Amino acid sequence: MSVIRGTSLTGYPALVTELGGDPAALLGEAGIRPDDVGRFDVFFAYPALIDALEVAARATGTPDFGRRLGARQGIEILGPVGVAARTTGTVADAFAIFEHYLAAYSPAIGTSISPMSDERLSFFEFKILSPVPRTCPQVVELSLGVTLRVLRFLLGTEYNPVVVWVPHNPLTPRPDYLHYFSCTPRFAQPRAGFTMQTSDLTRPLVRDELAHRAMLEYLDLIIDRREPDLRAPVRELIRHLLPAGAATVPIIAGQLRLHPKTLQRRLAAEGTGVGTLVDEVRRELARHYLTETDVTCSHLARELGYSEQSALARACQRWFGVSPRQLRTGAE
Repeated sequence: MSVIRGTSLTGYPALVTELGGDPAALLGEAGIRPDDVGRFDVFFAYPALIDALEVAARATGTPDFGRRLGARQGIEILGPVGVAARTTGTVADAFAIFEHYLAAYSPAIGTSISPMSDERLSFFEFKILSPVPRTCPQVVELSLGVTLRVLRFLLGTEYNPVVVWVPHNPLTPRPDYLHYFSCTPRFAQPRAGFTMQTSDLTRPLVRDELAHRAMLEYLDLIIDRREPDLRAPVRELIRHLLPAGAATVPIIAGQLRLHPKTLQRRLAAEGTGVGTLVDEVRRELARHYLTETDVTCSHLARELGYSEQSALARACQRWFGVSPRQLRTGAE
């Protein structure tokens, strides 16, 4: 279900007004009632959030609108999810709360923490789980901005990550990102999130057992724990495994701790299969990289797990009816 709480737009009316815009008109254009903004007890469609940010950025001539709004929000927008996270034992425990319970704030998004090749570093990822109709740089930058505020709430106001990963080209000069995030920015990345020191995960928090347990009991009541479909996690694994040419049934099944036949059977019940999902992910990544970035076709072919650039050309012709070069120049 592609929805999100009204608190996701906390600060929006004031920011739009300061920038000379009409918040009620822009919210109406996105299909959001102004009275719903800032309310945790109200949901609206996640695409409406995307539209509200994109129209505000255009109407006010503010390409960093998402980052500016992110600076006005924090862990409080997450409601009981934020309370459960900040009252647990360590930063790692807080991240586990986000990963497990963020659906109470929005089932359209998710987070995860994973080790990197250098064991001293870990990666905190923000993910949009629901299909969206187009690229959405403003909502990604808003989410990265809020994530930074949450990290500084947990780790101290002076905390700085190591690297911020941005999945699109810069919307403003690179120094703006360096100043905002206080760390090295990397653009046109396959994921959105932050590289951070693994040692930070062990940092203790001020645990409040009573409040923590009460929040978990409430969250367990409101979140549907029925077995989720496999499409989203399999697509996520495919995205990570493609560059290594490892997006195969045995490897994906192993990552999910499933027997390969079980994986195939469950995907078939959902009307899809690994081959279909690999093709979908490749198509989406190809469109993103060719229309939103300057990555070379040879590099893109490797990112998609193709051994030859000609395979990418044939795939683009099948997907879009044009060559990669034509897609990049808008000839689709």
